[in-house]
Amino acid sequence: MAAKLSPMALWGLAKELRIAAEDTRPLVISGPLAAQLDKELSRGAAPGAVRVDGRPEDGALFVRVLAGAPTPEDEKLLRAAEWAKVPVLAVQTGTEVYDIPYVLATEVVMCSPGSGFPVEEIAHAIAARLKESGTGLAAKLPAIREPLSEVLIEKFSRQNAITGVAVFVPGADFPVLTLNQIRLVLRLAAAHGVEADQDRWPEVLATIGAGLGFRAVARQLLGAIPVAGWLVKGTVAYTGTRAVGEAAHRYFHSVAGEKPTR
Repeated sequence: MAAKLSPMALWGLAKELRIAAEDTRPLVISGPLAAQLDKELSRGAAPGAVRVDGRPEDGALFVRVLAGAPTPEDEKLLRAAEWAKVPVLAVQTGTEVYDIPYVLATEVVMCSPGSGFPVEEIAHAIAARLKESGTGLAAKLPAIREPLSEVLIEKFSRQNAITGVAVFVPGADFPVLTLNQIRLVLRLAAAHGVEADQDRWPEVLATIGAGLGFRAVARQLLGAIPVAGWLVKGTVAYTGTRAVGEAAHRYFHSVAGEKPTR
């Protein structure tokens, strides 16, 4: 018999999401051409979603645009972000690659001279740095909404795949997989600025229910392929969670698309 979700787990999820909703910090951009990058990233954004030349420690993420080799001012601001535990992204203009203090190589986006900012690449890099902590910002900044949704869907799908492989007791993985799927759906709702209230819960639950069919298939396959059962469980957990996430994303995208933007 499958285990059930505990009330404490659901309460913890509700508390987690409430705390996330209270994070209203903006994206902070500074450096040469910061105003231009703001203009390109802020299309359709809510007022205050992006702050130019603000303090790094006040942001959900700090983007520093560099023109050439890092300057003492660059280092000072990046150090302030590091001390405040604010994730950073460096946007390097020009063709030369420099060692940037307090920034890993994977946290740098290069801009080819004369081709403008690679806005889509920058948006994906921001989403990859923020992950779950970026849902509040994504609700106000449409430029990162799509990439953040993809990051969340992939993250939770991989988590459930690992859970599906690791847990061998029949039904024991059900609460964990389902809780992760609920968390994913609610995170996607928050990223789209959609409140999953009682009027929308039937539709939200319908998207979660899509993943249950995959687990039923998995149980049948486990009986037919016992030797590779762990592989089947992991694959189905991943595929089912991705199906839930993509269905939820399409739903919330359509709902958010009805909202006016500036």
